[in-house]
This record gives sequence, C-alpha cells and structure tokens, in this order.
Amino acid sequence: MADPVPEDRHATVQTVEHVVRAQMSSALGGRRGMLEAAVPTLLFTITFLTTKTLPLALGLSVAAAATLLVVRLVQRSTPQFALNALFGIGLGWFFVHLSQRSGGDANDQALAYFLPGLIYNTGYAVLLSLSCVLRWPLVGFMVGSVAGDALEWHRDRGIVKLCTRLTWALAAPCLLRVVVQWPIWLGAKNGAVDEDAAIAALGVLKVAMGWPLQLAAIAVMVWLLSQNRTPVSRAE
Repeated sequence: MADPVPEDRHATVQTVEHVVRAQMSSALGGRRGMLEAAVPTLLFTITFLTTKTLPLALGLSVAAAATLLVVRLVQRSTPQFALNALFGIGLGWFFVHLSQRSGGDANDQALAYFLPGLIYNTGYAVLLSLSCVLRWPLVGFMVGSVAGDALEWHRDRGIVKLCTRLTWALAAPCLLRVVVQWPIWLGAKNGAVDEDAAIAALGVLKVAMGWPLQLAAIAVMVWLLSQNRTPVSRAE
C-alpha cells in the first residue's frame, strides 16, 4: 500500500525549482536508474569493438538488462529502467535483423544497430527545441502534473522562462549527438568514411556522448533549480 499523501501537498512547495527537482529525480530513477540504462549499452559497445561479433555483443547486453530486471522484480521495486534498456536493445536488434534480411554485411548490420539511437535523438531534439520556440517548454508540464492543472503553469512568466531554460538543457545533449554522429553514419553508408572506422567512432561516441553528456545537462539543470527564486503562482 502506498504511503498516505498529506491533504495539502502544495503546502510545502514554495518554488517551481522545488517542484521540478522532485519530478526530475523521479523521472531519472536516481543513480540506480541511470546505471541500469548505461550498463547494457556499455557492454554492447565494448564487446563489439573488441570482438566484432554482433550476436555476442547483443547477447551480453540482453543478459545484463535481464539480470537487472530480475533483481528489480525480486526486490519488488519499479522495473521501468531495466525494461527501457531491454526495449532499446530489442529495437537495435530489430534494425540489425532488417539489415541482415536486406543482404547487408556485418558492417551494415553494425551501422544499423546505431540507427534507432540517431532517430530517437533527432526526434527528441526537434520536439524539445520546438516546444521552447513555441514557448510551451515540455518541462513545464512536469510542473503542471504536480500542481494539478496541466496548463496553469503557463500563466506565470517566471515559470515559463525557467522551464524553457531547463528544456534547452535537456535538448542540448541530443542536439550535440545529432550534429556529431549523423555525418559519421551517413558518411559510412555513402562510402565517404571507412566503415570500420565509422563503427568504432560511433561505438566510442555512443558511450562518451551518452551519460556523460546527460549528467552534464542534469548538472546544469540542478544548478538552475538550486536558485529557488521562482515562486509558484497557484490559483485558489
């Protein structure tokens, strides 16, 4: 049974920074959630770069994610982040399978594994950036979910300004990955870049531009949220 919720949960919420800090912590799953997301990808990248054997790399990453999922289930804690890792691996395997069926060689299949991540980052970067340009930053809806009104936050200019900065901070890692990694992938597919070199570069960049960039973005967000200067304007 869930812990009882105080009658007025807003009584202790004085600033929007406090609200978004709480929501971000829940969304990221803390250190354990980030570890569960990073380990399978790290295993795949290291294994493939050292052995160039896709089945082994996929098998080890799946085994790691499945083990983390079992531990979560045994402990009766949320399996969300382990499931997310399994979903990402499964999507990568699906693209590899499509490449294999279309006659792609080992290098084509390895490049196919990186394609879902590139598509995801492109879509996420466009969505987050567009929400900021339209002045409806997506982080603002976190505030709305806590306040009980999905749109009330947009009436407060201070909250819109802060949430826009937070949303840009979230978008920055995706934008950087798109700008750096797409030219390498496209260059390999078009023959302008050596395929082995491209696969090695994409594997290294997937790790180097993964959680390190995400943690840097979170550090910026934490700094913004530590200011505690934006009062929540709440309707009676």
